[in-house]
Amino acid sequence: MWTCPHCERNFKTTNQSHSCTNIDMGELFLDKPDELVLAFDDILMGVAAWEPSTVGTAKHAIVFTSKKAWLIIKPMKQALDVKFYNDTPLESRKLKKVTASMGKYAHHIRLHSPDQIDEEVFRLLRIGFEFSLA
Repeated sequence: MWTCPHCERNFKTTNQSHSCTNIDMGELFLDKPDELVLAFDDILMGVAAWEPSTVGTAKHAIVFTSKKAWLIIKPMKQALDVKFYNDTPLESRKLKKVTASMGKYAHHIRLHSPDQIDEEVFRLLRIGFEFSLA
């Protein structure tokens, strides 16, 4: 793992190309509904014990990294776009879309409130986390 000395994000590859940003996580939630903050907090608490994993901010998202980025949460106007990867497409009523991307599949969950977060969401996120360790 390499940590960028400027933005302190973790990357798999030394000197990996990225856009440095020192945005505070709270800034990503400015002018967003409180329900999105609560939903994010529930996800953060639910995956906190999964190691190795670090959390950092990108220009418009919060990025969770183990050996590689495994979870990207983008606070949107009325929802959190929760994206994770796997080597095969998954099926779940929780998934809004699944797209092929560079030999893997990006899975998106859209959350509007914490009451949408359940065991199924964490089961899917765990698949993405395990995939990141391979």
